[in-house]
Amino acid sequence: MQFTDFWYIVALSNQLRANTVLARTVLGEWLAIFRGADGKAVALRDKCLHRSSRLSTGKVCHGALQCPYHGWVYDRNGKVIAVPAEGDDFQPSQQRQAKRYITKEQDGYVYVRLADTPSEDFEPFSMPHYGESGWETVRVINRFANNVTNCAENFIDIPHTAFVHPGVFRKSRQQKLEMTVERTNGAVLVEYRNETSNLGWYSRFLNRKGDEIKHSDRFYLPNITSVEYQMGYNRHLFITSQSIPETDNSTLVYTDVTYNYGIWNKLARPFVWWTAQHIIRQDVEILGIQGEAIAKYGTHFSNTPADTIHVFVESIRTAISRGEDPRLLPNQSVKVTFWV
Repeated sequence: MQFTDFWYIVALSNQLRANTVLARTVLGEWLAIFRGADGKAVALRDKCLHRSSRLSTGKVCHGALQCPYHGWVYDRNGKVIAVPAEGDDFQPSQQRQAKRYITKEQDGYVYVRLADTPSEDFEPFSMPHYGESGWETVRVINRFANNVTNCAENFIDIPHTAFVHPGVFRKSRQQKLEMTVERTNGAVLVEYRNETSNLGWYSRFLNRKGDEIKHSDRFYLPNITSVEYQMGYNRHLFITSQSIPETDNSTLVYTDVTYNYGIWNKLARPFVWWTAQHIIRQDVEILGIQGEAIAKYGTHFSNTPADTIHVFVESIRTAISRGEDPRLLPNQSVKVTFWV
C-alpha cells in the first residue's frame, strides 16, 4: 500500500469552471486541473513536454489546455493536438503525451489519484450527510505549514483546545473526562464520556440543559478526520477534514462543518462559518510553530496516556509509508482518563 493509492481533493467542483485551469500539488507532484470538452475534470502533470513551462499558467480553449510559452495544446488525455510552430505539417504522435491522472467528482469535490495501478481500488471518502435534507454544510479551506499526521492529530485532540482556543472552544477547568480509543481495520475510533459543557461561547445554544454530550472522533486512512457531537434533538454536528499532502511540510485542508440545528440551520450558517474559520486559524498558527521546531530539532515526541489517539494515528500512517497495509496491524482498545 502506498499513499499514491488514495484519492485526494484538488478543488471544489464549483471552483473548476469551464475555461479555468488550477495549479495544485499533491505528494510533491505538480498538477494542472481543468475541465475537458465533455465537462469532466482533467488532471495533467503541470509540465509542458516542449520546454518544461507550467501548463497551469496557460489557458483552456474548448476543453483543451494551451501552454503559455509556445502554444502547444493538450487534450483531456494529455495528448498534444496542436503545435503552432509546425503549422500544417503537424502530425499527432504517441511520443507527445503528457502524464495524465485519474479524476473523480463526489460530494462537491474534485479528486485525483496519482497511482495508475493502486494496490486496491479505494473510493473517495463520503462526507457525512452532505446534501441531505435537514442538514447544512459550511466549507473552509486552509493551508498548514506542517505534515498530514500532525494536522490529523490536532483535529481530533482535545487537550490542546483549552490552550489554543481558550474561551472560544473550551477553557482549562481540569474536568475529568474518559475516552475509549480503538485501532481497528486502519481506523482510529474514539468515544468520550462525562462531557457535558465547556464548549466555549456557544455552549448555551448547543447544550442549554447541560445534558451529557455524545462525542466521538474518527480517523480513517490515510488522511481523514471526522468529529461528531450530538447534544439532543436538532443539535447534531460533524466536523470532517481531508488533509491533502502537498509537500512534507505543507498540507492543504478541506473542512466540512455539517450540522442539523433544525429551524436554526440557515440563520446559524454565517456564525458557524466564522467560528470554524476562527478556530482553524488558531490551529494553523500553533501547527506552524510546531512545524518550525520539528524542522530544527526533529520529531521526538514524549507521549502521555492522553496521546493514545496520536500514537495510533502515527502507527497507521507509518505503516503506509513503509508500503504496508495498516489494516493488518493488531486491533487495540485502550481506556484513558484525562483532564481538560
